[in-house]
Amino acid sequence: MKLLKLVCIGVLGTAGFVPMAYAQKGGGAKKPTPVITTTVIKSEFADYIEALATTKSNESVVVTADESEKVTAVHFEDGQIVKKGDLLVTLDKTQEEAELRAAMALTAERRNAYNRAKGLSGNSALPKATLQTRLAELKQSQADTEAIKARLKNYEVRAPFDGVLGLREISVGTLVQPGDMITTIDDLSQIKVDFSVPSVFLTALKPNLPIVGYVEAFGDREFKGVIKTINTQIDPVTRTVRVRAILPNDDGVLKPGLLMSITLSKNQRQSLLIPEEALVKRSDKNFVFSVNEKDGALIAQQKEIQLGSRQPGVVEVLSGLNEGERIVSHGVSKIRNGSAVMIRAEENVDAPLKKLLEQNAQTSSNAGE
Repeated sequence: MKLLKLVCIGVLGTAGFVPMAYAQKGGGAKKPTPVITTTVIKSEFADYIEALATTKSNESVVVTADESEKVTAVHFEDGQIVKKGDLLVTLDKTQEEAELRAAMALTAERRNAYNRAKGLSGNSALPKATLQTRLAELKQSQADTEAIKARLKNYEVRAPFDGVLGLREISVGTLVQPGDMITTIDDLSQIKVDFSVPSVFLTALKPNLPIVGYVEAFGDREFKGVIKTINTQIDPVTRTVRVRAILPNDDGVLKPGLLMSITLSKNQRQSLLIPEEALVKRSDKNFVFSVNEKDGALIAQQKEIQLGSRQPGVVEVLSGLNEGERIVSHGVSKIRNGSAVMIRAEENVDAPLKKLLEQNAQTSSNAGE
């Protein structure tokens, strides 16, 4: 019986277990894990404050008439660019022009009367009081003439400043009243944006601080400007302060009333930056995998780092890494500390991941041929 047991054990040992030497010879070493790496860079970095704002014209008014009268001529088209003082609308001024002619004729008559009186006064043939009366009548007539001329200007509606006209709201023959809208005029050379910022950021706000604005209609296009004014009062309910910024609008694409997302940068500095995908978070600690050469192979070494601020897709590193160090940016979930890796592609800020992979696949295909 003992002999039988020994034989059975020997058979099981031969069939169920593989000698170590054979395993090493047949199985081979584990292949390196393909990863994508990036280089730790030092670049400009800042903390950001975000807010929403509504665009406004640099200057904007509703063009109206000062007198109640019919329109006799319209001198502009919808959306026309005008200069300050350009004539826009002429109102019926027939009666005022007639009054001006009468006033000018009366002034001429009284000037002649005064000149005659002045000549007679020199010969003592006319009392001095009469001369003074003629002079007073002349001055009164001159003042009436100037008043009519000033009033006549109200019958010509002109552009108050350089700008772009809106839609025409009147036609020839329209009876306009003071306050009736004729059109609008906007100075779009610059755009104002007013927005509110939490008062905790008050110390970071100052005139000429750069801002960047985004409008959904224009995609990723950046509209850069600067803060012009910070309000002197804090809203006691929301604890925010109103800020006004100015953005150049040389091509005129920005219009009043657009919703704009505003980003303000503060505390600008040079920082070490890595992609957010490179982070490995465990509990309250953050790690990355640094790639180093060891015995002719590339090894992933886990490193604990201290983080600073974040931006979309980018993280600031305060300690734990050095500029120029190579780290794993994609594939971190497949490796462990000490894992052998193979660099599939090198990521940079200008090349998206999809393009990197396509280039790598094309290179591998060409190598295979």
